[in-house]
Amino acid sequence: MSQTAITPTRNEDFPEWYQEVVRAADLAETSPVRGCMVIKPWGYALWENIQRHLDAMFKATGHVNAYFPLFIPLSYLEREAEHVEGFAKECAVVTHHRLKAVGGRLVPDGELEMPLVVRPTSETIIGAAYAKWVQSWRDLPILINQWANVVRWEMRTRLFLRTTEFLWQEGHTAHETREEAIEETLRMLEVYRVFAEEYMAMPVLTGEKSAGERFPGAVNTYCIEAMMQDRKALQSGTSHFLGQNFARAAEIKFQSRSGEEEFVWTTSWGVSTRLIGGLIMTHSDDNGLVLPPRLAPQQVIILPILRKDEERDTVLSYCEDLAGDLRRQQYSGEPVRVHVDKRDLNAGEKGWEWVKKGAPVVVEVGPRDIANNSVFVGRRDRERKERVAMGRDEFVATIAYTLADIQDGLLTRARGFRDEHTRVIANWDEFTDFFTPENSEKPEIHGGFALSHWCEEPACEQRVNDELSVTIRCLPMDCEAHGEGKCIACDGPARKRVVFAKAY
Repeated sequence: MSQTAITPTRNEDFPEWYQEVVRAADLAETSPVRGCMVIKPWGYALWENIQRHLDAMFKATGHVNAYFPLFIPLSYLEREAEHVEGFAKECAVVTHHRLKAVGGRLVPDGELEMPLVVRPTSETIIGAAYAKWVQSWRDLPILINQWANVVRWEMRTRLFLRTTEFLWQEGHTAHETREEAIEETLRMLEVYRVFAEEYMAMPVLTGEKSAGERFPGAVNTYCIEAMMQDRKALQSGTSHFLGQNFARAAEIKFQSRSGEEEFVWTTSWGVSTRLIGGLIMTHSDDNGLVLPPRLAPQQVIILPILRKDEERDTVLSYCEDLAGDLRRQQYSGEPVRVHVDKRDLNAGEKGWEWVKKGAPVVVEVGPRDIANNSVFVGRRDRERKERVAMGRDEFVATIAYTLADIQDGLLTRARGFRDEHTRVIANWDEFTDFFTPENSEKPEIHGGFALSHWCEEPACEQRVNDELSVTIRCLPMDCEAHGEGKCIACDGPARKRVVFAKAY
């Protein structure tokens, strides 16, 4: 068996493998505050690239950024009963506004008249602002996004996937008509789909959540769902049609074109640092992180091979010239991102470090390469032993093609994995066997996405969850095309197939 950089491997212990990839890639670490994380420079640079591209996509669809307070008056949450019920168990609450020393210790002092909730999401505080801003149909639509942090007091946490505090964006829009709000909800769902597939190389299914999985207070919740390498689903983004529920609670009213007073129609939508967790579990291998070039903080790493001090200036000068030539190339509409690793470390040690950090292309340059005007190239989507020598000019001329080939190949590979582990299942026994791989002689072929009919009764949805720890991930957008059948749980008539899976 060949040695791997990450132990345990994915097949041995997937959850622990995931934690080791995060550590080995130097993405993040746990903080002194339970459930929170320190995002380290390589991990934050990855988040910045996610943020930068998504922000451009939001602005291309007419949205602007704003910022709203971290603290929300408790009374605001109380206005929307279903919403507060959905988040009540996860809310962090501020009850005092200062500290005082008592017996050598600091204790809370100055109790607040009204407790403040640290935002779990911002519908209520933003609704209060919109109620002041909107007077007439001429003030609509409002298309605002904010990049922020939120707090949800999670019991079981895992870096990036589920933390007490995390970073995200939340879009909140207000519209004149129901149709316009629904169109906005689906438009932003499509933005998320495009980003996931074209930037993250992570194939997703789009669809509507069941009532049991719907965002608290929403009329409809739509999502993108991805399959991880352990064949579990990851909800990677959501877009909510809120109807007039939050508008009524916040009294966001306007004078219509006909002169009548009406409530606006609202939406909200968001993705978070959970995307980084999804990226890790979609592409990474037993040697560490694998990054799609479009999001990689650095796309090409140049490693000078320095064996003698007298070679140093020559090799470093050659590497800097090579980096300049590469930066003048364009990939995906931007200059290629290049880093020359000049640290005084063993070349093999540095090479493995960049493998574990997922750099798409690593180039080694030593005196012999300079003499031949060549470079030694490794691609992260291939085995390290597959590194090849290339002429320098050829390497520079084809770098954009190489990066595009890696990006496209990662999506193709991930889509193939998902399709391989997606099955149409119409029989309860087969359904049960599919989701209990420990009972099988070949557990690696079980688990994934099951496309099965559901009668839309909550009791049947609950049975599947109670007996198999499986949930309905979404009602796929083309579910009507599947035709009628029998519910997987009760054998009664059903109109649609839905996607069942175990999930994060």
